[in-house]
Amino acid sequence: MISNLLYRRSTLRLLLLLTPPLLWFGVVYLGSLLALLAQSFYTFDDFTMEVTPELTWINYTALLDDANADIVLRTVGMAAAVTVASAVVAFPIAYYVARYTEGLRKGLFYVAIMLPMWASYIVKAYAWTVILTKGGILYWFIGKLGLTGALEWVLELPYVGGTSLSTSNIGRFLVFTYVWLPFMILPIQASIERVPPQLLQASADLGARPAQTFRTVILPLSFPGVVAGSIFTFSLTLGDYIIPQLVGPPGLFIGTMVYTQQGSIGNLPMAAAFTVVPILIVGAYLAIARRLGAFDAL
Repeated sequence: MISNLLYRRSTLRLLLLLTPPLLWFGVVYLGSLLALLAQSFYTFDDFTMEVTPELTWINYTALLDDANADIVLRTVGMAAAVTVASAVVAFPIAYYVARYTEGLRKGLFYVAIMLPMWASYIVKAYAWTVILTKGGILYWFIGKLGLTGALEWVLELPYVGGTSLSTSNIGRFLVFTYVWLPFMILPIQASIERVPPQLLQASADLGARPAQTFRTVILPLSFPGVVAGSIFTFSLTLGDYIIPQLVGPPGLFIGTMVYTQQGSIGNLPMAAAFTVVPILIVGAYLAIARRLGAFDAL
């Protein structure tokens, strides 16, 4: 009887199918976001360490303090640098996989690209601390190339250097780029594969050199894939709080600030206010990406 009813009432069948995911998205995801937004306006008493539902703007005005603004700018700067570097490194790899591999060879490349994603995130981050430390394999390799002096000069630069690679922003940047690189390669590779071969043939027939075809045909048509990959690399770097604790110099990121305010201090309203910052930045970023057609490459 129920099966006959569902067969006759297609709207009811569709409603039953969509109810669980809609409840999950509406209640769990949007509900938690709204609760977070509400808590960002609550009041935290520094003496009693209690949170009271008295609405105030003080948490958001505190974000404009020099120390907090520096945390936001530091995080956004690192996210932007990691995104640009990931796009530069990922594009040649994605182009080669899309245009010059097929069958078993393409499958092996997929495995090679995704293999790091199968390993634990914590394990990869800790492994990089060993690689980047003094006496590690990277120092050994740079020494064999005779570039130790150049490395020491770079590490003395303000804002990017440090006492060693493992305690510098360069090391932190390398780890971020390595961890999120697969999320950039796959969207770009998908967008390049969608470029019609007829366009490439037409470009060649019209006398365009390979470099011209790449610049005027392949690169513009694959740009939505770059933007799609940048959504992952930018947002994941923006919200990460583990790598900044393991690699790099002292200095909080947005994620570590949220962890500190919530876990160590118990200031949930301030932690919620900090959490709203990446939500707003990523929201604006997604709006721009949508206008650029990035979601077509996902």
